[in-house]
Amino acid sequence: MSYLGRPATTATAAVREARDFLFEHAADYDGAVQGFRWPELTEFNFALEWFDVIAGEHPERAAVTIVDPDLTSHSWTYAALAERSDRVANWLTALGLRRGDSAIVMLNNSIEIWDVLLGLLKVGGVAIPTSTLLSAADLDYRITQAGARFAFAPVSLHHRFAGIAADVERIGVGDETPAGWHNLAEAQAAPTGFQPDGPTPADDASLLYFTSGTTARPKLVLHTQVSYPVGHLSTMWWLGVRPGDVHLNISSPGWGKHAWSNFFSPFLAQATVFIFNYDRFDAGALMRVMDSHHVTSFCAPPTVWRMLIQADLTQLGTPPRELVGAGEPLNPEVIAKVRHAWGGTIRDGFGQTEMTCCIGNSPGQLVKDGSMGRPMPGYAVVLLDPVTGEPTLDEGEICLDLSVPNIALMAEYLHDPAMTAEARRGGYYHTGDIASVDADGYITYVGRADDVFKASDYKISPFELESILLEHPYVTEVAIVPSPDPVRLAVPKAYVCLIGEVADSPEAAAEAIFAHARDRLSAYQRIRILEFVGDLPKTISGKIRRVELREREAIRVASDAAGNQYLERDFR
Repeated sequence: MSYLGRPATTATAAVREARDFLFEHAADYDGAVQGFRWPELTEFNFALEWFDVIAGEHPERAAVTIVDPDLTSHSWTYAALAERSDRVANWLTALGLRRGDSAIVMLNNSIEIWDVLLGLLKVGGVAIPTSTLLSAADLDYRITQAGARFAFAPVSLHHRFAGIAADVERIGVGDETPAGWHNLAEAQAAPTGFQPDGPTPADDASLLYFTSGTTARPKLVLHTQVSYPVGHLSTMWWLGVRPGDVHLNISSPGWGKHAWSNFFSPFLAQATVFIFNYDRFDAGALMRVMDSHHVTSFCAPPTVWRMLIQADLTQLGTPPRELVGAGEPLNPEVIAKVRHAWGGTIRDGFGQTEMTCCIGNSPGQLVKDGSMGRPMPGYAVVLLDPVTGEPTLDEGEICLDLSVPNIALMAEYLHDPAMTAEARRGGYYHTGDIASVDADGYITYVGRADDVFKASDYKISPFELESILLEHPYVTEVAIVPSPDPVRLAVPKAYVCLIGEVADSPEAAAEAIFAHARDRLSAYQRIRILEFVGDLPKTISGKIRRVELREREAIRVASDAAGNQYLERDFR
């Protein structure tokens, strides 16, 4: 018997109307921005009133396809996933999970993560996506801060829960079940046909995300039943994903980008989420898998793009229609090499855990290399002078005008009204990111407000300098920070990771990199100090912690330690 799905509701119709408007204006930026309106919703449940409805309309369409390291693949249709998540919802209800209960979801990219996220949405539970790389201490911190009552994790990680409160229900994924744990496989014996206890208020919590903490302790972001589930219409439009597409996004579970591109956006578009679970990154293997499974849209962080261009890109016979970069801005060198090989341009975008995609280079539009693009439909983006708080027409902090209705912004920082008020001060949501804007409205990222610094009274953007250094063939990764200087206030210092072939000749590498920087940077921007390192400090989500490097450099200068570094003046 085929899956019949659930009947569409007025909320389903409102979301579909907004989505279809964006499809109709897929390459019409002005029309999309001027005509788009967020649907007005008082009640909405993404799993019940969207996913299950689509499953009834397109039961045989693949919802998720996963390719394992041995290249075997498995697919689950929309109908199959709707039924599996029904069983999970009924099973969790029997375990005592109720609307509003929160649950740590610390799972890998296996089908169970989609079962659980949809199942929790159906019940009205609150998912707390969490990286499997977290230490036991970090896990305990998150469970305590969020008040989690349930936790899902691979059984192989059960030891990390040894110090967790006993009243947290532990649910494992894997063959063996530790003592005191339930096994998620039991859920597939539960009945289908889940019936909720009532409608889901639109302003109820649906997700809690801990930010990646590049400058401070992670903040706890609360999203409603519409802010991510419906707000990702903007992300869907930026990605360019369409019905029937096969969308590959390389992102680890536990972070906002996974929800952006491996859950809400493809499902809003009625597309297929495609996963390649490689053990070790291999550009050639990735391209072969993309070819054989007909990937049509591809999103990857800068680290993956930089590794890809080290390979022969022509191995990919049929490049994806849509190419997107996310996480941190891409430098022009990468974009140019991919364009030359694949004929398409990587489109950058910008957003935060606290919101969906708010700025982007949308499909069919002119892409200015280095620019993040223009504001997405539904977003009122303004740049504010960091000192005066007034709107500026050149460079300032990226902010959202809160007088313009926008359902895609978080509800609050949980348990921290002061931080929430600070982020919303003056009638604007403040991102903490600095950007510039040109006469055509294209916005270019400058850096985190905390990362931008002055040297000889000139403003320095770490990203701009890092982009130049990444063009040098010796450099694999780089981070720019200020080094305190008695004359110039600060000078740019680069922490550089070298390719293996030149690591044994650091002095020659330093000379070559300094020469490269002098040829491409203005005098006030020049890199004055180089330090070669094996790796850079990063958050679990892969973002560079420049704050840690700034502190390290300040301590070195204060102690008058020479350190293992090279000075630009010694190579003139």
